[in-house]
Amino acid sequence: MLPIWNTNTYNGVTNARQESIFGALAMPVPPYFHTFFDDFDTYTAGDWTVTETDAAATQALTAGDGGLLLITNTADDDDLVSLQKVAPSFTFVAGKRVFFEARFLVSDATQTDFMVGLQATNATPFTVVDGVVFVSADGAATLNFQSTNTSVSTTATAITTVAAATMITLSFYYDGISTLAYAVNGTVTGTSATTTLPAVALTPTISMMAGEAGAETMTLDYIFVAKERQSWPMQ
Repeated sequence: MLPIWNTNTYNGVTNARQESIFGALAMPVPPYFHTFFDDFDTYTAGDWTVTETDAAATQALTAGDGGLLLITNTADDDDLVSLQKVAPSFTFVAGKRVFFEARFLVSDATQTDFMVGLQATNATPFTVVDGVVFVSADGAATLNFQSTNTSVSTTATAITTVAAATMITLSFYYDGISTLAYAVNGTVTGTSATTTLPAVALTPTISMMAGEAGAETMTLDYIFVAKERQSWPMQ
């Protein structure tokens, strides 16, 4: 007999107060969180603002379990490919929680510079003006976590070491008060100050750049963002 890991709740589960209009809804109430989730089973270029140093760079679905998007840059040092969701729609606000997670791999952990997170639309994404991002150190396999408001940053350095051709999951959580926590592969590894949280609307951002001559790749499994619309407890 196969093991049973789930718990069945026949009456459903909701995040609404019992006395509210949605109190009898036997599911979580979707409007309470603004969410974005792309599992890359499909890819529509028009959904993204794509910035490329060389137009020969490519972004295309690739075969693999879970839905994958393969980004390939061109062969010169510092050749950039960046994808930013069209129309920024996530803003850090006091009292509203924010969640972010992305899973991906890079072909070369040392010579692929990359960045994932939330950022204001920016044609030079590695020069962050406003954003909360994970960014690889140039010429190294270490990873930093950075929050930036009007070009003033707080950075947690060397939070983990990235392995080539190996999926890594990066997450962060803002509690809406005073905690900005980050996690690597599901394990919370630290917190960062909230004094440099950006005040403008941000968008999911995926950027990669060659650290030396030679094409590099980045393979994305998914990217997820959720921001609370209402303060807890739910109305």
